[in-house]
This record gives sequence, C-alpha cells and structure tokens, in this order.
Amino acid sequence: MKRLRAVLARRDDEGSVLILTLGYAILAIATVLVCVDATSLYLAQKRLDGLADAAALAGADGFTLTTTGAEPRAELDSEGVRAQAQAIVTQIGGGAVLVSAGTPDGVSARATVAGTWHPPVMTIFVPDGLALQATATSRTALR
Repeated sequence: MKRLRAVLARRDDEGSVLILTLGYAILAIATVLVCVDATSLYLAQKRLDGLADAAALAGADGFTLTTTGAEPRAELDSEGVRAQAQAIVTQIGGGAVLVSAGTPDGVSARATVAGTWHPPVMTIFVPDGLALQATATSRTALR
C-alpha cells in the first residue's frame, strides 16, 4: 500500500514542471517584447528632441545684424526663424513636421516639432501610433 501511494504521488507531480516552464517562457517573451517597444519609444522621442534642437539652433542662426551706436546687435524675427527651422526639418525630417517656430524675445529662437511613433512589435495595442512632440529653445551667439 505504501508503495502504491508513493507511485501515485510521483505521478501527480510529473507534468507540473513543463507547465511552469512554459509559463515562465511566455512571461519572458512578453517582457522582452514590452522592453523592445519601450526602447523604440524612448529612441523616437530622443530623435525628435534632437530635431527640435537642430531646428531651434538653425533658427537662432537666422539673425539680422544691426548696429546701434558702436555696438553690433543680433536680432531675430519670427519669419526668419521659421524659414531656417523649416529648412532643417524638411531636410532631416524623418516624418516629423514643424509645428511652430518663432522668437519670443528677439534674442532666442523656439521651435516645436511633432511626429508619430509606431511600435515595432506590439502594434495591436497602439494601431494608430502615438503622437510625440518636442520643443527646444536656442539663443543667438551675438547679444
């Protein structure tokens, strides 16, 4: 009788390791897929930040040099900033668009760019993508 109980007890435990292994494998695959999407989103936002920085820097370089008295002064206008920023976004772009560009104070340039991120793996959860936006400000070299 003891021998029969030992055999039955051993048979109850035989298939549980396979189920546990499959469960952990599914969990590991899901974790890797979420990490791939999170990394892709992070990199897309960083690219958009870099494009906004480049657009603001180009806009800050579109100054008009004026002289008041004996000192030269760099002045920005919103049309010049927008033209310079649009040229950079058009050339580098990568699907991003220039939302706004201008100068709030005549010395600094502010540019806002927007784009859409599409997940590389789990597209079923975000089929239309996710809207991203970045804003950067840059000042002219001459004040």
